[in-house]
Amino acid sequence: RVMAEMYGKRDGCSLGRGGSMHLFDADARFYGGNAIVAGGLPLAVGLALADRLQGIDRATVCFLGDGAAAEGAFYESLNLAALWKLPVLFVCENNQYAMGTPIAVAHAETAIHRKAEAIGVPAQLVDGMSVIRVEAAARCALDSIRNGEGPQFLECDTYRFRAHSMFDPQLYRHQSEVEEWKKRDPIDRLGKWMSEAGLLSPDQRQDLEADIAQEVEDAVNFAEAAEWEPESDLLEHVSAPLPDPMPPPPGAETEAQDVTLREAFRRGIEEALEHDPRVFIMGEDIGHYGGCYAVTRDMLEQFGPDRVRDTPLSENAFTGAGIGAALGGMRPIVEIMTVNFSLLAMDQIVNTAAALLHMSGGQFPVPLVIRMATGAGRQVAAQHSHSFENWFAHVPGLRVLAPATPEDARYMLWAALQDPNPVLIFEHVMLYNRQGSLAPHPEGVDIQRAAIRRPGQHVSLITYGGCLYKCLEAADVLAKEGIEAEVIDLRVLRPLDTDTLQACVGRTGRAVIVDEGWQTGSLAGEIMATLTETVFWSLDAPLARVCSQEVPIPYARHLEEAALPQVEDIVRSTRAIMGEKP
Repeated sequence: RVMAEMYGKRDGCSLGRGGSMHLFDADARFYGGNAIVAGGLPLAVGLALADRLQGIDRATVCFLGDGAAAEGAFYESLNLAALWKLPVLFVCENNQYAMGTPIAVAHAETAIHRKAEAIGVPAQLVDGMSVIRVEAAARCALDSIRNGEGPQFLECDTYRFRAHSMFDPQLYRHQSEVEEWKKRDPIDRLGKWMSEAGLLSPDQRQDLEADIAQEVEDAVNFAEAAEWEPESDLLEHVSAPLPDPMPPPPGAETEAQDVTLREAFRRGIEEALEHDPRVFIMGEDIGHYGGCYAVTRDMLEQFGPDRVRDTPLSENAFTGAGIGAALGGMRPIVEIMTVNFSLLAMDQIVNTAAALLHMSGGQFPVPLVIRMATGAGRQVAAQHSHSFENWFAHVPGLRVLAPATPEDARYMLWAALQDPNPVLIFEHVMLYNRQGSLAPHPEGVDIQRAAIRRPGQHVSLITYGGCLYKCLEAADVLAKEGIEAEVIDLRVLRPLDTDTLQACVGRTGRAVIVDEGWQTGSLAGEIMATLTETVFWSLDAPLARVCSQEVPIPYARHLEEAALPQVEDIVRSTRAIMGEKP
């Protein structure tokens, strides 16, 4: 099956979807190779964390190369593992070249195990060309892990005789260097040791090598005879289906209540922690501090440090650990303090969480929820104020939600936790203090469809998140002028509910899309393209959009307001497509 995977055939261990860099086997608890250097380290931390939280006595082994020790994920992941004393064995195969750059050119400290020791992970260096010594060192390290001593690090000093890849001309090293290392060939050394120990005779070795050659030949024949996956299956294993029916929220309110959206978000988290033992929440300052926006205040005292877990400032590592914990059977809620910080976790979200189900041929869904604050309006300038939801909405394999009403803030989380796929929830910072009526929703809320927040017949105002109430206010202004605007709350940014959009715009004949993202490459532009492709002949006027100005969000309040979509901008654009001359 491994050989068939190398061929990209349907009988491969990942259905031919992963290839040589992404081999997986759920039955063997092999969570796969990761083509992103150091990308697998946070997953190992999360898998070990899941075992710890579930009381499973098991070690996780994570392999990495010397090149990974130059990545930030290396330091972030080892720090997390050491901080939480997790049962992880990190095995570094130091083969002297990450790709073609020698280790002395890439590392100021070439002894990788010393880097691990500096972080607080016990480490040792072993001759990686000796099977016997590696086995003995690994046995000792695993014994320490099973004795509760936390993570261990093993640096294997080794070498690769062949090229880094089939495209590698090997111009960076001389053949004499390769030949010198071949004198320490680990297979020959093992064979010699076994012969000297009386464990393997020359005839037995010859028979064994013949058996191995035959096994490889059989694997090649199997792979060459295997079938290709049909093109009709192309879209399989991108996302797993939602449960049908969706489990209702177990702690839904029975009477209408006035709440802030902050309180609605909080109740959703509390419900999940109370009713599902697999759920825990982790992120920066969510415990002792109570959350940057006070959503998780007092939860540490209520649920304890295992369920409400403060993390270091290491978005890549703790987001990746959330992925690993989800793979290990938990239902993590990862909080990233602000959307700008999510760029530090973009690798784990896009390259791993979104792609793992597909790369593994459907073996490994990632039931992870990531919450983050988004948007501007609080005068915290460019690095805390942007709206990057559309960047993530571009990625297959993710579900992207933007709750803006008390009901969505309260109930979307429970629905998201039932999704076997990674879900990103974007909470607009200007909505946390907004007061509203929370209506009873014993059935929960829909995380697949847009919602019509105000009916109208003349024009559709399409928006989401923090711009929803600006559109509702604009609709009130327009109504006084005889223009009845329909307001559509997208709330699900991926996958877009194109059916609702087409039906609404097909009925009104006009649309203005309001998006706090920048206009260039915006979600608004994608919606305009979709509507142009599908309901062009129903339009009575060109589509319009209102987006943020093409500038990093300024600090000064008057400039910040000038950069963002405002009610008067929405009204002006609507009047224009209704036929008012400028």
